Amino acid sequence: MATATGIYHRSYQAELRLRHTKAEYARLALMVLIGLSLPYILDVYWLGIVNTILIAAIGAVGLNILVGYTGQISLGQGGFLAVGAYTSGILSSRAGLPVPICIAIAVMLTAVIGAFFGLPALRLKGLYLAIATLASQEIIMFVVRRWQWLTDGQGYIDVDRLEVFGWTVQRTLFEVQWYWILLGITTVCLLAARNLFRTALGRSFMAVRDQDIAAEAIGVNLTRAKVTAFAVSSGFVGLSGALSAHYTETVTWERFTLDVSVLYLAMIIVGGLGSIAGSVYGAAFMVLLPALLTEGVEKLTSVAPAVAEQLPAIKNAVFGIAIIAFLLIEPRGLNRIWTRLKDYVRVWPFRY
Repeated sequence: MATATGIYHRSYQAELRLRHTKAEYARLALMVLIGLSLPYILDVYWLGIVNTILIAAIGAVGLNILVGYTGQISLGQGGFLAVGAYTSGILSSRAGLPVPICIAIAVMLTAVIGAFFGLPALRLKGLYLAIATLASQEIIMFVVRRWQWLTDGQGYIDVDRLEVFGWTVQRTLFEVQWYWILLGITTVCLLAARNLFRTALGRSFMAVRDQDIAAEAIGVNLTRAKVTAFAVSSGFVGLSGALSAHYTETVTWERFTLDVSVLYLAMIIVGGLGSIAGSVYGAAFMVLLPALLTEGVEKLTSVAPAVAEQLPAIKNAVFGIAIIAFLLIEPRGLNRIWTRLKDYVRVWPFRY
């Protein structure tokens, strides 16, 4: 039963449910309906934008597990994306392994590398840890740019069209077929992340975030919790990188620079730290923002041609303004705004 003062349960089974009210089930049904109808109401361009959001959402969830839920800052997101993309791309194009196996190996390798670069978290905190993870970004980028073997001296990797058990993505239905694939994978990842924090491991992550000394006093193994958080987070990020490699069918280091790491950090800030749903909101916001700006500027080209010439600068300015605005107005991001809106509707016309 939902009341103005909270949600009450009469059994442990009721408390452990992912959704507790009829309104939550109604919103879930609406989301499923929208998800099933998108390929039929969007054109190829906007469906491609949605596919990009789905891939970015997986990486944003991974980063939020580390930053939002465990309290460990990371600026190495772009590097871990590169590990997943290069690993899966090389295994599929050169070794000829099935794509699901390539992606699984990419996820595991990225998790191992993430755990290795997470070792400084055992001794460092805050700004010092951020600098350490920034070093991991630069080290990985140095390797992928300088190691000619990765790209056979071409500077990029061509990835074959996605083929799974003899079935190949068709060019005429490329975006539609990829949408169903990405929707299924992203849904599984969101459910896995949501349920992670209903386990003892996930709760240990949050205990480390809230107060690591107190967590250790009640029996939480800080070493295991922090290293595991880096591994789990990097695994999600590696999956995002591997999917992007097969979706774009090319892998190049320009897609995994420090700017990408900052972009993903902005996603979880705008969406809401410590929120799985906020990761999705932030990914959608930060991917849609440049696309909508481009559409708006193109309409002004005939009236103000100078505006179109300044489109990159406009995107950067709006990007920075958006982050500053959320930090000042609503530090808990879009997820908090959505929560407050639901609470307002639930108790209207009374004040909440």
